[in-house]
Amino acid sequence: MKTKFGNVFAALSMIGLLVSASSSVVADQPIDTPEIRAAARHAVTRGDHESIAIYYENTAALMQAKLKEQKKLLEQYENKSYLYGRQAQDLQSHTSMLIRDYEKGVGDSIQTATLHRQIAAKLNRNHTTSAQLVNSGAGL
Repeated sequence: MKTKFGNVFAALSMIGLLVSASSSVVADQPIDTPEIRAAARHAVTRGDHESIAIYYENTAALMQAKLKEQKKLLEQYENKSYLYGRQAQDLQSHTSMLIRDYEKGVGDSIQTATLHRQIAAKLNRNHTTSAQLVNSGAGL
């Protein structure tokens, strides 16, 4: 009986630790890769900026899903801390840190996507205005 409980406890602890570790790997991955920074730096057309905005919106959605997963995990750690023994507080604090990182990442991604959407809209307005000027000049 004691051994069976010990094995179950060890398995649950290991699963919790692995889930936390795998989530931290995702959280450590940068949102701004060298490729996306280069694309943003060389973005000229409306389509370029819209593509970058879509990238950041997708990143925000992915991070939002991870955030939801971490909140659920934190609730599990808080409600059933007795299952995790001494590691319960470590798991809770680690998961809380991941939640803060994901929240910041979601906010940053949405802000960057909004910026690129605004640039794309401005480019679209400028293009429309210049096309109207060309058309009105052609009629003269």
